[in-house]
Amino acid sequence: MSDTYPIAPHGGTLVDLISSGSEREQLLSEAPSLPKVVVSERELSDLEMLAVGALSPLTGFQGEKDYHSVLETIHLENGLPWSIPVTLSLADGDLKRIGGADSIALQASPQEPPLAVLRVTGVFTRDRQKEAASVFRTEDLEHPGVAALRAAGDHCVAGELRVLELPRHDDFIEYRLTPRQTRAEFESRGWRTIVGFQTRNPIHRAHEYIQKCALEIVDGLLVHPLVGATKGDDVPADVRMRCYEALFESYYPKDRAMVSVFPAAMRYAGPREAIWHAICRKNYGCTHFIVGRDHAGVGTYYGTYDAQQIFQELEPGELGIQPLMFEHSFWCNRC
Repeated sequence: MSDTYPIAPHGGTLVDLISSGSEREQLLSEAPSLPKVVVSERELSDLEMLAVGALSPLTGFQGEKDYHSVLETIHLENGLPWSIPVTLSLADGDLKRIGGADSIALQASPQEPPLAVLRVTGVFTRDRQKEAASVFRTEDLEHPGVAALRAAGDHCVAGELRVLELPRHDDFIEYRLTPRQTRAEFESRGWRTIVGFQTRNPIHRAHEYIQKCALEIVDGLLVHPLVGATKGDDVPADVRMRCYEALFESYYPKDRAMVSVFPAAMRYAGPREAIWHAICRKNYGCTHFIVGRDHAGVGTYYGTYDAQQIFQELEPGELGIQPLMFEHSFWCNRC
């Protein structure tokens, strides 16, 4: 199986940051003596996605130059499209503890062994005002993404990541496919064109309609529900998964559709997140990506089609995955 089947990953290389063999043994012996940083739930999701290549071509948490480039231009410093910074926060206590360390160990909790080692390349001060305005288009603390940003540390640490273990999960085990695994599944099914569908809600009839419209022009459908952190009033992931299973059992063509979970945390960044979601699905092997009404939106912070219009800010073909735009869809009992 080629990592470029059926579409090349973003930047051309499918990243794999999980250590093995002698490297892993060396990291296991080194990590206990390194300064420790406990990673937040949201940034643990980013660590997992970095590890398995969902955020290719990133090989670690971003530094200051990429951070500002993404906020200002929707591109990495090297010119590759990228819409949301992927950073690792440091509280003041963390900053003092790591000092000028060249490497730090990352933990899910103080009681657990390290998950990864970060080879530090820099520490910088987060510009919350600029980040909120660029990513979320608002500084309103009622916005859940802005609230999460305000709760994060004042500083960010950048560096290359080497992963010992993925964060532990006891749910959706059979659905937690990595980009390499979804690509292998697409190849085994003979799909050359695949449309990805992002969701954090149960699928309703309008969703079903646009998915089946998309299936008229592609070989397969990947329903890819987000199961990382969401806001408190969103439908819980376990409830949603039971809904998806019911649909796949009775309503979807089994030879042309599959479901796998997306471990990301929700940003609620509307237009910026639509691009970010598309890039991630490209890494999972999708050639097309559905962008519907108010993608990744919350409240009234974004216009109905802002998440579609932002794709026009990129050069044609620059993103490397084809967005499929859909307007409002309604169920009609008479029809």
